[in-house]
Amino acid sequence: MLSYERFVENRRLRRFVLLAIVIIFFYLMRGMMSLFLLTFTFTFLSVQLVRFVQKYINIKPIWIITPVYLVIIGLLVFAVTNYVPMLANQTMKMINSLTKFYQSKELSSNQYYQFVYSYIKQINLDNQIKSGLTQVINYISTVGAVGLNIALSFLLSFFYTSQLDQMNAFGRRFLTSNFDWVFKDLNFFGKKFVNTFGVVIEAQIFIAIVNTVLTTITLAVMKMPGLVALAFMVFILSLIPVAGVISSLVPLSFVGYTVGGLRYVIYILIMVAVIHSIETYFLNPQFMSSMTHLPIFLTFVILIVSEMLIGTWGLIIGIPIFIFFLDILGVHSIGKGKEKPKSELPSDS
Repeated sequence: MLSYERFVENRRLRRFVLLAIVIIFFYLMRGMMSLFLLTFTFTFLSVQLVRFVQKYINIKPIWIITPVYLVIIGLLVFAVTNYVPMLANQTMKMINSLTKFYQSKELSSNQYYQFVYSYIKQINLDNQIKSGLTQVINYISTVGAVGLNIALSFLLSFFYTSQLDQMNAFGRRFLTSNFDWVFKDLNFFGKKFVNTFGVVIEAQIFIAIVNTVLTTITLAVMKMPGLVALAFMVFILSLIPVAGVISSLVPLSFVGYTVGGLRYVIYILIMVAVIHSIETYFLNPQFMSSMTHLPIFLTFVILIVSEMLIGTWGLIIGIPIFIFFLDILGVHSIGKGKEKPKSELPSDS
């Protein structure tokens, strides 16, 4: 018992042990990491919106967040009902046109086409197409799983934010429980991570705005229809670092093919490649560096390494995790853009 009391009194040791347990827990639950991070992101943004509104109007969170979520759902329903049928229709047209071309007399009578056809037979393209279709089906199932995670995270964030006061009151009970030191230390770590994560989310929103403006200007020059809906879609997808820009390629390509054929698809490919390069090699390091007060070189290295280790999510949480550990070590903190003096660092009693 005396050893336990000494352990509890040694704040530095107990926090180190607790942090190691938390890291092991998330490693074991890494299969649900997307659900955790999406829920955390949606909840963080929702709570920030509620706190911002409550600065000016004393109103319960549910009356703030419900209209916002209803508007988002309405916009998503509008986009799905208007653009998914169009995408499906264009896909069928492309398949039909390829089938007619494959069965046309022009193909059978043209010696150049026959040469290509014989070459296709030699490379066994049929099996490659079947393999490609299998990969496409697997990709669609993966997209479906991601969509389910997004829907669950969206729903969970709504329930949490709509009962924000009750959740906070319930959480405070743990701070006075028999093992209050555990939850006080978890609260200590949580506040530090939320602080750094909020800065990165703010940077990603700026990046999404820049991406949306550049894309919208290009689409306006190309005279694409439904510009407002397309801009909204690009903004939402741009909130996903790097991968979001690439994800917008498919719907934009279909719409571009409808308007200007293959030529517009090539234009969109060039546009996405340029914007993807701007985001990866300029916007991400520059915005992250200016908001986290880290050297651009270090920011760039963290983004590269975290993307290799964690994947796309590493571009979001890589820098917060790095700054979180720097903050714990007392090396660097981004609280209000200034380093914390040593007097503000937690003491180790």
